[in-house]
Amino acid sequence: MTAPFDLSDDTVVVVIGTGAGGGVLANELAQKGVSVVALEAGGRYLPEDYINDEWESFGQLAWTDPRTTSGDWRVARDFSGLPAWIVKAVGGTTTHWAGASLRFQDHEWKARTTYGDVQGANLLDWPIDPREMDDYYTRAEEKLGVTRTNDRAGLPGNTNFKVFEKGAKALGYEEVHTGRMAINSADYDERPACQQTGFCFQGCKWGAKWSAAYTDIPRGEATGNLEVRERCHVLRIEHDEEGKASSVVYVDAGGTQQEQKARVVCVAGNSIESPRLLLNSASQMFPDGLANSSGQVGRNYMRHVTGSVYATFDKPVRMWRGTTMAGIIQDEARHDPERGFVGGYELETLALGLPFMAAFLDPGGWGREFTSALDHYENMAGMWIVGEDMPQETNRITLNHAVTDQHGLPVADVHFDDHPNDIAMRNHAYKQGMAVYDAVGATRTFPTPPYPSTHNLGTNRMSANPRDGVVNSHGQSHDIANLFVSDGSQFTTGASENPTLTIVALAIRQAEFIAAELGRQNL
Repeated sequence: MTAPFDLSDDTVVVVIGTGAGGGVLANELAQKGVSVVALEAGGRYLPEDYINDEWESFGQLAWTDPRTTSGDWRVARDFSGLPAWIVKAVGGTTTHWAGASLRFQDHEWKARTTYGDVQGANLLDWPIDPREMDDYYTRAEEKLGVTRTNDRAGLPGNTNFKVFEKGAKALGYEEVHTGRMAINSADYDERPACQQTGFCFQGCKWGAKWSAAYTDIPRGEATGNLEVRERCHVLRIEHDEEGKASSVVYVDAGGTQQEQKARVVCVAGNSIESPRLLLNSASQMFPDGLANSSGQVGRNYMRHVTGSVYATFDKPVRMWRGTTMAGIIQDEARHDPERGFVGGYELETLALGLPFMAAFLDPGGWGREFTSALDHYENMAGMWIVGEDMPQETNRITLNHAVTDQHGLPVADVHFDDHPNDIAMRNHAYKQGMAVYDAVGATRTFPTPPYPSTHNLGTNRMSANPRDGVVNSHGQSHDIANLFVSDGSQFTTGASENPTLTIVALAIRQAEFIAAELGRQNL
């Protein structure tokens, strides 16, 4: 084993964050013989450590560092300190994610060309041709073991899905199934089949769901080329006199400040922490933050058009039993402006346990209508909306200098206003979701406003022209050749699909590029 690496070793690639982007990138580079130091702010938890209890699990895994929010979105009002539900742990949010693994549709790579000029939206085509991604998507699907691809069977449908499917078919929907999921329907890749426990968001105690925590990370470590330092919170990235990234300064598990030299730095801290880190790394040479000559770092924050529809029935559904999100209607994911909006949306089954139902259904709204809904919890079915929201320059992550974190650094302020297209799409999705349940005899339907989401995108976006974004088509910053962005913050637009599969595919692609550039002595 070659790890651990010395702090003064300036030949290593430093990866900040170990989720779908950073965890996969670290492993892929390690497999190619590249020396990698991965810095993770959270601790390490494995399936035996996960807790099948919503509140306790949230306390174990969630990123609860202080943040502030602004804008007209409902989350700013009801969850001002928790704009996103993401994980601080080795494996990042791949611990908490539901497992939905969907490819972008071709037109979604070229939203500006497809949708035209949408007033108030900062649309841009990705600098990637859809065909470039086919092979990387296939490799990502193999890595994750995605169901309904390459002859892998779909997961069984629980009662929540059966209600959803029957209503969907009654409305004439055709693309309805238990989803393409990174959850094993049969033993695969040394991981067992799904045991239908229903605590997918709390970390899969069986390891049936793919997570970087117990797949890519240990495999990368086994090569001897990857060292993961847990509970290491990165403060800033330093650069040399030529403006190249030269080291990463962090606080280690013991509270001591350390500095790791680096040949390449890859930022994969999610769409809130990644721009915050670049902005907090401002210097005399880069007064507006690293990689920010365009002024685009932190801008174009997207979180998908979300919301939920719940319904009660006269018979038990017990939606919490079985895989949480194994059910999808894809018919509305097309681009069809006759509906009154550009882009499309998915409808996906969703179950929340009683604690989160109480927190999310109507925060602070305890009263007869609310408690009577919870009285019928056993008879409740639920679904979640995932739609393409519009990038807007004014939706952005900035530094809030009035609030500091445990290390004295300004926290991220997350500003988001709904675009008219987002509102039109959400209202259409509410109508269709309620119709699905009405078609199978719902006694009541509850359209529920958005709650903190894990789909945080944009903020360091890809662009062909350096003026329009932060990184190029390989996630390499336009300004600093050896500084990369490796997470969902590089998304140019959000598409209507859950983002993890695309983050993984881009990480595989980026690892190839970095390894090749290192070999050519270009980095």
